[in-house]
This record gives sequence, C-alpha cells and structure tokens, in this order.
Amino acid sequence: MRFAFSAVRAAILTAFLLSSSLHSVAHEAIAQQPSSAPAAVVEKPETVEWVYRIRYGYQDEWFTIFRKYQVAILEKQKQLGYVKDYTIWAPGLHTSEESRWDYRVVITRASHDAPPGESEKEVARRLFPDQNTFQHDENRRWELTINHWDLPIHQVDIGASE
Repeated sequence: MRFAFSAVRAAILTAFLLSSSLHSVAHEAIAQQPSSAPAAVVEKPETVEWVYRIRYGYQDEWFTIFRKYQVAILEKQKQLGYVKDYTIWAPGLHTSEESRWDYRVVITRASHDAPPGESEKEVARRLFPDQNTFQHDENRRWELTINHWDLPIHQVDIGASE
C-alpha cells in the first residue's frame, strides 16, 4: 500500500512539473515571437475655443493669473507638440451684457486626447511644483470668472457640397 501511495504521489508530482515546464516553454515561445507593430496613432487636429466673461473691474487681475499659469501651460504643450498653436483674443468694442465676453482663446491641438505626460494637469504639476499656490491662484481666477465655456470648433468649407 505504501508503495502504491508513493508511486501515485510521484506520478502527480511528475505531471505537475511537466505541465509547469510546458507552460513556461510555451510562454517563452510566445514572448519571443515578433510582435505585430502597434497601430499608428492617427493625429486628427482639433480646434477648441475657451471663452471667458470676467467680473467688471477685474480683467487685469484675471489676465495676470491666466498668463502666469494657463499661458505657461499652453507654451509647454506647444513645445511638446500637443498644442500646435493658440491665439488669445479680446474684444475691440463693447456689446450687450448677454453676449459680452472678455477673452477667447483659440487652441489647435494635434488631437483630442493629450499624449501621456502632456495633459494640462500633468504639465501644470511639472511647471508649478508648489501646487498649493497654483491651486490658490487658479481658484482666484475662477472666482473672477462670471461665465466660461469650452467649445470645439471647426472651419467651414464653403466649397463643399451639401
């Protein structure tokens, strides 16, 4: 009986070791196969417009904060290649309060989603290590903002058929 029990244990152990070895060999064979190249990321440029209406009398303070942080982030994203271009606009004349805006920022990006490490949040962390001051100042800018919207925009091809 003792011999039969030992023979069974030996057979089970051998089967286990054999299956482990086969699994390991198969895993290595798969790992050594040339992998198919990852699909190329297609850049589809995107243009967005940020529009801001600021509390009367605070446009200078607002723009000082905006330039310190947001323009610095846009510049860094431009150096990295995610932002292709941006332009900041201010109105030349006044309008009614319903349609009033103080700043428009038109940004052309390489694509909708930022590549790893190039998002606004990631760039801000690297550029402004004192995140408490950054958050404090950005909160102040938002306190001065009456209305804001981000709007994806596109150029209309007037020659295209309907």
